Amino acid sequence: MIDLKGKIAVVTGGGMGIGAGISKVLAGYGATIAIADIDPGAAQPTADAINASGGKARVYRHDVTNWDSAFALVEAVESELGPIDILVNNAGVSRRVPLLEMSEREWDRVLDINLKGQFITTRAVMPGMAARNRGRVVNMASVVSKQGVGNFSHYCTSKFGVIGFTQSIANEYAQTNITVNAVCPGILMTPLHDGIVDQMAAAANVDHDTAKKNFVGLVPQGHPQTPEDVGHMIAFLASDLAQNVTGQSYHIDGGMQMD
Repeated sequence: MIDLKGKIAVVTGGGMGIGAGISKVLAGYGATIAIADIDPGAAQPTADAINASGGKARVYRHDVTNWDSAFALVEAVESELGPIDILVNNAGVSRRVPLLEMSEREWDRVLDINLKGQFITTRAVMPGMAARNRGRVVNMASVVSKQGVGNFSHYCTSKFGVIGFTQSIANEYAQTNITVNAVCPGILMTPLHDGIVDQMAAAANVDHDTAKKNFVGLVPQGHPQTPEDVGHMIAFLASDLAQNVTGQSYHIDGGMQMD
């Protein structure tokens, strides 16, 4: 049985979309949630919902691309809630951009948030975990972490990088009680994916519903996954049940990527 009672979990980008689902699921298993989000106001309803249901959550402003923000986050969480047991590097962005329309600024934006952001937040959290000789880090990868798709070269590159980062840190801390793993979601109907569907519809000159049907049609099971599906896998990886699991990546994608 998964039991996270007494654990303190930081979820970056935890206020909306996949992050909100993850935060709620981890809280349901007993963890106290530090929702670390660039937009505290937008994240507060998720914390309110968790607290109203009998869980415990608090919102912290955090810019994953900013070194000082990461260390300030760790100091605030550990002084107000307690030592961080679980870090979920969830914050991320994506946008359909063909290579010849890609600007350096757009490339850097996606890599900074999706990959550098995981490094910075992990770098800030890890000293405490190492000193306590325990911890769980779960990084958000993607179905395109292992097979690239066209028009998303910046996103695919960032998510391939997440797998390498995950395996490297897992190896580095393999002799401790710290595990580092990744999850690879497929198609989830969150605001992020809705925006991608709108772009696909415009590119194909079809309406939103047609584009969504075509998008979901990529899933062998025939339906999208949910943020809660991702949350349950993360809860397992964050629990004592997964104490011997590290350096791995798990697909929650309805069979899109089988390996």
